[in-house]
Amino acid sequence: MSVLRAALIGAACVFHVARAMALPGEAEAAPVAAPPIRSAVQRVWEASPEVQAARADVDAARARVRAAAQPVYNPSLSLDAENADVDRRTASLSLPLDMSGKRRARTSLAEAEQRSREASYELQRRDVASRWLKAWSSAALAARQRELGEHRVTLMRRFDALAAERLAVGDISSPERDLAALALGESQIQQASLAGGEAAARAALEAVAGDEAAMPPLPAGLPPASTGIVPVALDDRPELLKVRADESAAQAGIDVARRARLHDPTVSLTGGRVNTGVRTDQVIGLSVSIPLPVLNNGRAEIDAALAEAGAASAMVRARQQVTRASLREAQSRYDALLAAGQAFRAGRAAAFDDRTALLEKLWRAGEISTSDYLVQLKQSLDTALSALALESQAWQAWFDYLAAAGRLTDWLDGRTQEASP
Repeated sequence: MSVLRAALIGAACVFHVARAMALPGEAEAAPVAAPPIRSAVQRVWEASPEVQAARADVDAARARVRAAAQPVYNPSLSLDAENADVDRRTASLSLPLDMSGKRRARTSLAEAEQRSREASYELQRRDVASRWLKAWSSAALAARQRELGEHRVTLMRRFDALAAERLAVGDISSPERDLAALALGESQIQQASLAGGEAAARAALEAVAGDEAAMPPLPAGLPPASTGIVPVALDDRPELLKVRADESAAQAGIDVARRARLHDPTVSLTGGRVNTGVRTDQVIGLSVSIPLPVLNNGRAEIDAALAEAGAASAMVRARQQVTRASLREAQSRYDALLAAGQAFRAGRAAAFDDRTALLEKLWRAGEISTSDYLVQLKQSLDTALSALALESQAWQAWFDYLAAAGRLTDWLDGRTQEASP
């Protein structure tokens, strides 16, 4: 068969099934997270040990704020008794006075640490949701690949049976019959690989969500364009909120260290009585004491707090750079995958049943050889599997872009946050 004739047959196949193609506009429709997805993610959050641990950290930080707001010192009660030439019975009540503002400084530190824990909690929820969404989309598309692979095995088994029939009547040669058998064996091997891939994807999903029996369906089509999403302001993204809270905590730590260096006075009030033979005297006394910073002046603690604050400030700048770069990388990668997916959908035929029926008809009529039939059928099915892989990569890149833009939770809640015209 000439090259021209083969090309014309291939074009006829494409034209025959082009009516079943999905319209590009439908593929580009912006999907909004359906309620089953939101409820599934909510169940994942409720069952996730990582989210539970982050929530416990928030509760602990709030308890530390309440503890820091309590008075720094408690009063002390001392009872003294002495029997000698002079009988003495006294009671003393002493209380250190927070003259340096330690309570206020510790409260500020605890509040900054609480904000850091709350930001960590939101980050953990976002990361768990992102991992689950990516694992869920991978598992859903792996199931589609496995189903398409089963269809390929069915086609190859049917082709093998037809080849045996045609060999029996002498329509094809023995080598062509062997090609059909080899194609069936290859499809069965590839199907085992696809089944293994689906099992791995489901295992990855269970590693994030636990044993989830129900898995919501993946939205049809491709995700929307990234240009329709307005990224959250840089300083309002969870990563920056976390490091800025850490920076505030480090700055508050400097104040705590400086005030700890200031020693507070202790006021004591003493009262009682003293017996000296026949005379009994009532006594009352007031004393004030203050530690002398001679052996340890607390300067080393201040230097350490200053260094920690400098490190926290540098971490803010580093996180800003990383966050900007991550958003650009996620958007560029997603735009490239989405463009490839849209171009593929706009230029391919998706009705494989019609295509295979036409190829089989041409093969039965002797218009194409067995090898040509297998090449075209294999190319069609391999391309479909590649399309599903591309779709999976596009969805995962979409979730990465939403996370980098700070809009993943908005998408889960059904808020599109589209750009203003």
